[in-house]
Amino acid sequence: MELSYRLKFIKPSPTLTLSQKADELKQSGIDIINLTTGEPDFSTPLWICEAADRAMKNKQNKYTAVAGTVDLRRAIQSKFKNQNNLNYELDQIIVSTGGKQVLFNALMASLNPGDEVIIPAPYWVSYVDMVNLFEAKPVIIECRKDQHFKMTPKQLEDAITPKTKWLVFNSPSNPTGAVYSKQELKSIADILVKHPHVHILSDDIYEHLIYGEAFFNLPMVENSLFERTLTVNGVSKTYAMTGWRIGFAGGPRSLIKAMCTLQSQSTTNACSIAQAAAVEALNGPQEFLEDWRTAYKKRRDLMVNGLNAIPGISCLTPAGAFYVYPDCKELIGKKTPEGRALEDDSAIADYFLQNARVAVVPGVAFGLSPHVRLSYAADESLLQEACQRIEASVKKLR
Repeated sequence: MELSYRLKFIKPSPTLTLSQKADELKQSGIDIINLTTGEPDFSTPLWICEAADRAMKNKQNKYTAVAGTVDLRRAIQSKFKNQNNLNYELDQIIVSTGGKQVLFNALMASLNPGDEVIIPAPYWVSYVDMVNLFEAKPVIIECRKDQHFKMTPKQLEDAITPKTKWLVFNSPSNPTGAVYSKQELKSIADILVKHPHVHILSDDIYEHLIYGEAFFNLPMVENSLFERTLTVNGVSKTYAMTGWRIGFAGGPRSLIKAMCTLQSQSTTNACSIAQAAAVEALNGPQEFLEDWRTAYKKRRDLMVNGLNAIPGISCLTPAGAFYVYPDCKELIGKKTPEGRALEDDSAIADYFLQNARVAVVPGVAFGLSPHVRLSYAADESLLQEACQRIEASVKKLR
């Protein structure tokens, strides 16, 4: 069979590919510490699982409305109103099979060939490939370490053209953990107000993983942007429900309707049982999240201190999410014990896998090198061991 030409625009997800490679090595008996995966290591809270169990016992195993059950959309509506001061009607909300499908549907429904999408780098791995798949143009803004991985208003203004359709905005950030302050968001919003043709895709999936600062997004600091913002979120990261596959969004009625049309011809609806569990996640107890944040913050500090103690590695302290994104430029050009030169961060990641038995993701996957991404959503003892292994492997370089 001749495959679609569109496949030339995309590649397999690098994070999933590397995670699978690490898992295969572990299954073969090799002791690998896998820090590639962006998912909590906590279990889904019991009361959420019990809600799923009740749904199964109550025979809630049928198709739902394409946009999601009324109960779940009401819970999402309440979450947006009470936590974000964003007021959506039920027909402005969609539930999909994970946040990734929300983004995919939105871009597929809105992009035409030649449209431009501004994406600050480092970025989540799938943004660029999705834009490419729909034959639009990713416009990458490089946000360096000395900027704390955050886009400046001038960078944004310089990138906007008459063809700009979307700004993709992710705070807290995957892969850096960078969080924009309220004032920084207001400065970005002031630029967007001047360009009413630019729509905002606000990826807020790490909203509840912030250490110290309060969460804000662009429509929260500038209400005039509300009508042209798609606010994307989900239960995966906050409630340790990555495998349940529930993402959601609120946005302009016409866009949500178009996304529902696409979804009706693909997955139809998200899993009915998972939707029932998500209702309980959003409406149920939230106090445990503070305990989880405390645990993540302790792990973050352990990782940052451990990595900064290694010669040749420099790591900022992230304000959110559960990743660190250390700079490893001083390792470029060094040689392994076998005499192989480390020419880029892909080679460094491979060296850590082969020599330290620690799986990380190279910065090239996120659009900014030379860096690597490590997830600290893992037990403290594993994180400490990972730092020790990486330090030992770096000491072997010449």
